[in-house]
Amino acid sequence: MSDTFAVSFRIPNPCYADLGSTMLKLDISSSLGRWMCFVDGENLTFRAQALAKKRQRRLPPGPYYEPDTFFWFRGLRTIDVILRAFETGSYDLPLRSYYYTTARGDDSRLQEIRQNLRAIGFDPQVFKRAGEEPNKSKGLDITLAKDILGHGFRTNYNVLFLFAGDGDYVPLVEEMKRIGKIVVVGFFEESGLSPALRLAADRFFPLDSLLEEQS
Repeated sequence: MSDTFAVSFRIPNPCYADLGSTMLKLDISSSLGRWMCFVDGENLTFRAQALAKKRQRRLPPGPYYEPDTFFWFRGLRTIDVILRAFETGSYDLPLRSYYYTTARGDDSRLQEIRQNLRAIGFDPQVFKRAGEEPNKSKGLDITLAKDILGHGFRTNYNVLFLFAGDGDYVPLVEEMKRIGKIVVVGFFEESGLSPALRLAADRFFPLDSLLEEQS
């Protein structure tokens, strides 16, 4: 694999408008090029559904989308989403891409969902959901935070890509920055993004335009 991960960030969003088209370049040498991806899939799924409804778009069920259960961008790996968001140089694939979600059903049903997520490139973390309404499992929050902290303190990554929009992740992001990690957050600007999380991240990239390609 390449020993360098060089990423150039074009910042188009309003909070950086004073920079115009300035390129903020993050060059990560071989000592810093290990990165991992963590997706709050339940949050991503329900916010994608809400944004699609708002825009009167239909999300077709299939390998990348199961209503109320999981959503990802059709035909794209995590690295592909990042490449679409940023102008990039050389890069390595992530050491791990974790996807966390909840679902209703028995153990065989949960196993089926894990297999579906594995088939699209994720290390699946699927928890049983109680009741009919979306209600994030404590196990999801705890496991996601534990994994980010555990891998971070073991220096398994130096760049953390977090696909999430919940402000509850701000303390976790701040802790990772305190131990020297670079934290990049990707989420929908128009659907459930916490301004505090956006500000806490070293870099942010919106996912809204990718959703337009899914209908």
